[in-house]
Amino acid sequence: MRYISTRGQAPALNFEDVLLAGLATDGGLYVPENLPRFTQEEIASWSGLPYHELAFRVMRPFVTGSIPDADFKKILEETYGVFSHSAIAPLRQLNGNEWVLELFHGPTLAFKDFALQLLGRLLDYVLAKRGERVVIIGATSGDTGSAAIEGCKHCENVDIFILHPHKRVSEVQRRQMTTIFGDNIHNIAIEGNFDDCQEMVKNSFADQSFLKGTRLVAVNSINWARIMAQIVYYFHAALQLGGPARSVSFSVPTGNFGDIFAGYLARNMGLPINQLIVATNRNDILHRFMSGNQYVKETLHATLSPSMDIMVSSNFERLLFDMHGRNGAAIAGLMDNFKQGGGFSVEQERWTETRKLFDSLAVDDAQTCETIAEVYAQTGELLDPHTAIGVKAARECRRSLDIPMVILGTAHPVKFPEAVEKAGVGKALELPTHLADLFEREERCTVLANDLKAVQAFVSQHGNRGKPL
Repeated sequence: MRYISTRGQAPALNFEDVLLAGLATDGGLYVPENLPRFTQEEIASWSGLPYHELAFRVMRPFVTGSIPDADFKKILEETYGVFSHSAIAPLRQLNGNEWVLELFHGPTLAFKDFALQLLGRLLDYVLAKRGERVVIIGATSGDTGSAAIEGCKHCENVDIFILHPHKRVSEVQRRQMTTIFGDNIHNIAIEGNFDDCQEMVKNSFADQSFLKGTRLVAVNSINWARIMAQIVYYFHAALQLGGPARSVSFSVPTGNFGDIFAGYLARNMGLPINQLIVATNRNDILHRFMSGNQYVKETLHATLSPSMDIMVSSNFERLLFDMHGRNGAAIAGLMDNFKQGGGFSVEQERWTETRKLFDSLAVDDAQTCETIAEVYAQTGELLDPHTAIGVKAARECRRSLDIPMVILGTAHPVKFPEAVEKAGVGKALELPTHLADLFEREERCTVLANDLKAVQAFVSQHGNRGKPL
């Protein structure tokens, strides 16, 4: 399997190199040169497999030539062996043909554990084989940071620096990051918003001279391994609901477009998906594109669903690449226009073709709280604000009641007590046993100005397990 850049000017790489590369040298994102495709008979034969076995079959084509089958199977068993529910991603029914796929049974109670528990193990495997050491710089709007730290904290050859917007993540999200100690773990609170953090990560990849020779690796969803791991649970959900003999639709809370792009890939790999719904909060750039062909940057707002407080959706470039017939030069031009002018539209026929699969909805905080209260009153199920946005979008945008609708349950409600309280549910939220003492744990975090040079100087000074790089 070879991987190419969405901007067409970077060399094609194998999986191992893509894992360590993050962004391509031309500023693009890596995608498979050719996507594997499974027959309906092949997909049907996977029904009933344990999650790690299904993961092996879905992801094996992406790592072929880089990781032997036996080693990859072992990595996957270890990855999903730390989840607290034996089904790994259980489905919970809300009404007749509406389901929540619970993706929060990993160590940090968020869907990002599916990819980042795997990413940490893949990095350990590849770096040990190569005898290399790397630096991770990641930006988080809430959940990626804790999942990345949890997934990589035992990695022998990794120093990890996570940037989060100061005072713009929930207390549980912050503490899940700042209470994990290690010589190789560094939390940085940036006096800015998530887009500022993300921009710093991208600029650091573009010029890595501050690392003095050490390689930079991405844990954000620009890293192909993140997307690859998320494809699996679309197959898992569909197989539970009668797929591939019947189609399934999905509503996906998304800010960076990574999770829903994985669903798009699952469909292109042969899974019958009827509809993909982009569910966003007030930061609605993706909704404005899907509903009106306007991809225009606006002011970023803080909301009750902070993991989606994102205005520049990095992974959207991967979809644009396919929309433009995989023309790298066209994407380079579009992204340059976006950087210079803050927005763009695409040719009408390309947009119309994309809308055959995608719908979208933007949901504000008041509607989010209403949905949390409504679902709790109807079913006794308590949703986190991101999942609630997915439910609201599913109910507003659904094309057919006959086709099962699966909402991706992206996080445990205990991570967002403010939203639950504002919804007026009145249910006591208790942290799981392994996090029961979270609010008593000591925190370690450094607050830095919204300044790229200051952040890079900090990384240079504190890398290599506390010794300057």
